[in-house]
Amino acid sequence: MRRIQVDLGERSYPIVIGSGILEGIAGLCGEAGFPVRSPLLIVSDSEVAPLYLSDLESRLKAGGYTAVSHVIPSGEASKSLTVYEEVMTTAISAGLDRSSAVLALGGGVVGDLAGFVAATYMRGIGFLQIPTTILAHDSSVGGKVAVNHPLAKNMIGAFYQPKMVVYDLNTLKSLPPRQVRSGLAEVLKHGLILDREFAYWCRDHAAELLALEPEALGYALERGCAIKADVVGEDEREHGLRAILNLGHTIGHAVEAVGGYGTFLHGEAIGIGMAGSALLAAKLGRPRSLYEETVSLLEALELPTRLPAEYGEEDIIEAMMHDKKFKEGRITFIVPDEIGAVSIVDGVEESAVREVVRQLKEEGSPW
Repeated sequence: MRRIQVDLGERSYPIVIGSGILEGIAGLCGEAGFPVRSPLLIVSDSEVAPLYLSDLESRLKAGGYTAVSHVIPSGEASKSLTVYEEVMTTAISAGLDRSSAVLALGGGVVGDLAGFVAATYMRGIGFLQIPTTILAHDSSVGGKVAVNHPLAKNMIGAFYQPKMVVYDLNTLKSLPPRQVRSGLAEVLKHGLILDREFAYWCRDHAAELLALEPEALGYALERGCAIKADVVGEDEREHGLRAILNLGHTIGHAVEAVGGYGTFLHGEAIGIGMAGSALLAAKLGRPRSLYEETVSLLEALELPTRLPAEYGEEDIIEAMMHDKKFKEGRITFIVPDEIGAVSIVDGVEESAVREVVRQLKEEGSPW
């Protein structure tokens, strides 16, 4: 079992990674401070629940806990105010109290939605992340919880830390290959922003990662979570350093929005966004080879690096205008300086972004 601590003073919590650790979920809930006298709410989705929910409920019951479950439709569309209200109704009807907790059993969508429920139910109750995707190694750490608005992703949310992240590697075995690739985009991102050696390790071990080889995957998730934990520990509420975790997200979120949050998976869109950030870097004076090297690292993990021809330039720019980082015709970008180091660049002109969007439809590997 691997343990990483997210150091945030009184809000500190552990990330526990290992195979089969959900067998001890009742004990972990006790360690997280959840009393058996208060009911728990498990939020899961229609793909994950049939695989793991019944076993989780049984193990909690054996440990003395009472749990009620709410299963949402799988997919980004469930990160909505409508579904949020439905989950809240379940929580209220089940009699959750101030000592209760919400357990998020699923990927990033489940974690974001369940976390927002926890943050706002009775002005905040306990919250435990149980990620079942590779992608969620990023979203489950750091306390960003949110739902989407039709005009923008994650526009309605909060900073709200879990009490623990429980990462059972056995739950990843059921992931389809496309979801595996999507999740590895965020793993690679952590290397691209802060750890050059790890970024190239991901490339060199791509075949093992794509095949979900336990030793390689365990190390990759531990290193990715550790990098994020270090950043969050320095800047919990994104006043400065934490913004570097958004590498690729400005363009990536726009790609997701234009596709109606259904065409590209999150990691696929972020892959395109990271290629776009490297293109922008070249326009700002970094070597062109940085873009080419970024593309090669993304391609090793079988990720897309360009926009489909049917994606309109105006649609992408319009979606970016709803980004929280867009102000007065300029936008803040996270731009690579080299593999393993990035800069926060304020005031990037819209014209430069437009040129990058155009090039993303012309360069890179086909989707």
